[in-house]
Amino acid sequence: MLSLRFVFVLDTCMIEEEFEYVKSEFKRAIGLLPENAMVGFVSFGTQVQVHELGFSDMSKVYVFRGTKEISKDQVMEQLGIGVAGRRNVPGAGGYQQQKGMHMQNSGVTRFLLPASDCEFTLNSLLDELQTDQWPVAPGTRASRCTGVALSVAAGLLGACLPGTGARIVALVGGPCTEGPGTIISKDLSDPVRSHKDLDKDAAPYFKKAVKFYDSLAKQLVSQGHVLDLFASALDQVGVAEMKVAVERTGGLVVLSESFGHSVFKDSFKRVFENGEHSLGLCFNGTLEINCSKDIKIQGIIGPCTSMEKKGPSVADTVIGEGNTTAWKMCGLDKSTCLTVFFDLSSSEKSSNPGAVNPQLYLQFLTTYQNPEGLMLLRVTTITRSWVDSAANSEELVQGFDQETAAVVMARLTSLKMEAEEGFDATRWLDRNLIRVCSRFGEYRKDDPTSFTLNSFFSFFPQFMFNLRRSQFVQVFNNSPDETAYFRMSLNRENITNAAVMIQPSLISYSFNSLPQPALLDVASIGADRILLLDSYFSVVIFHGMTIAQWRNLGYQNQPEHQAFAQLLQAPKDDAQMIIHDRFPVPRLVVCDQHGSQARFLLAKLNPSATYNNANDMAAGSDIIFTDDVSLQVFFEHLQRLAVQS
Repeated sequence: MLSLRFVFVLDTCMIEEEFEYVKSEFKRAIGLLPENAMVGFVSFGTQVQVHELGFSDMSKVYVFRGTKEISKDQVMEQLGIGVAGRRNVPGAGGYQQQKGMHMQNSGVTRFLLPASDCEFTLNSLLDELQTDQWPVAPGTRASRCTGVALSVAAGLLGACLPGTGARIVALVGGPCTEGPGTIISKDLSDPVRSHKDLDKDAAPYFKKAVKFYDSLAKQLVSQGHVLDLFASALDQVGVAEMKVAVERTGGLVVLSESFGHSVFKDSFKRVFENGEHSLGLCFNGTLEINCSKDIKIQGIIGPCTSMEKKGPSVADTVIGEGNTTAWKMCGLDKSTCLTVFFDLSSSEKSSNPGAVNPQLYLQFLTTYQNPEGLMLLRVTTITRSWVDSAANSEELVQGFDQETAAVVMARLTSLKMEAEEGFDATRWLDRNLIRVCSRFGEYRKDDPTSFTLNSFFSFFPQFMFNLRRSQFVQVFNNSPDETAYFRMSLNRENITNAAVMIQPSLISYSFNSLPQPALLDVASIGADRILLLDSYFSVVIFHGMTIAQWRNLGYQNQPEHQAFAQLLQAPKDDAQMIIHDRFPVPRLVVCDQHGSQARFLLAKLNPSATYNNANDMAAGSDIIFTDDVSLQVFFEHLQRLAVQS
């Protein structure tokens, strides 16, 4: 049976309180691991320390300087393992070979041990471990060499376990200020880069750091290893730069404000849990696609890497990871979801249905190693008829999946915003939506009132409206780290989860009806209602004004007001059900109408009532202070543009 393998990389440049939080969660994780899971440990601050766990009599540490890049061979040489350890061995080839094998194994037994053998050693080590002791001058940031630490961990795994599934679990509490991967200077008066800085090319460290993590991604992919990132800090830590290494290796990412926050604690625990609550982490996956000769593959958006396998079905245009018919997925789990783009434009079949073969086929071959170590192959083959869209669009329309289409548009928009300079996402989305509506809507030319949209498309404009307003397109209010985090989650989650990120769900609770879905609109707010908003990254319980007043007066504690107590409890129970099944664990926000945290709800609602038209609104309802257009105005514009001749 295969054992799971983890190298934990722990940042020690933190305040004491945060450091205690992260150490206690780390200990809990080790207690949850199966006995035969292999564990290694690297800590870092100004320098990198590799801890030799196999030497339990006293703590033995190998120290690496944090200022310069270090290669896999240098790591092996300094730790005395693998090929580098062989170089100085005299004698014949056979002797060298044996000695080398012994060296390599000694590396595994010294630095990577079964959890059952090293749990006591690790716990003692963590009890003694202190925050980084290097002095930090006033007005400066701590020296933190995140890049070198991850390089050393990758080199250690490459020497001990090349080609077998393993994960680097990085716990980072601040920005890299030292060596490769640096994202900001040590001077505290320098702010960490913003979206504006990236747009104006005014982030001096950004491109160099991305280049470094790109080469680290290549090394990890060639070794078959995964980088997971758990970042907890009030400011940015460099998720935007590390994105390439996490995404290409299929790693997990969690971003939170503190290591003491449930977002980090509960998510971290989920990674190591077993049973029905586990994430189902698998290793060493590959995806290969075969298809009809009329179809070309443009590429994939999602947690994978192109294997550069050329073939006649590779398209000239590339989207995401392209130029190939096969992809490597170092890490994958139960909910991993990839978006594959095909090019049908060169196909004569679509315009000539009477051709020899009226069917097309797509075949997906997925191989991966499950947690038990078995290699599995899953083959999915689908066939469809070519449709002459000019003559018979009805069949085409019936196959349209609105949620999937919205998610594909969101992923493609996010990719274009990162890859294309000066890309105007809102205009691009609007143009595509107008094109869809004028192609599939029913109307009389130049008469907006005659416009109707087939039921198979009826929700699509609303998805596009919410996508335009979402955190994937409107980056103004978020840091580059947050944007990178949102997009990585969007690119790997299944359709149901990704659709909730774009268009949150809203449930209304009141005395006179059962809980029911409510319109994602400011008109849904009522003084005598409770609303539950699920926007994937946060879950908001919002109490109307009257409900909040009654609760503050303690009516729920009086026996004659049992119904009120149940009304208050129902959204809490439903919120816990959502949180229980989700990774990363969402942030729970409990707020009241007109309270400061009500913004978490208001930001997601359609602004049908703003300060411009407040007089027309019913008493007790809310207004949103914004100049954004409402869904109704958006739809009126859409109808007018779609019917233009």
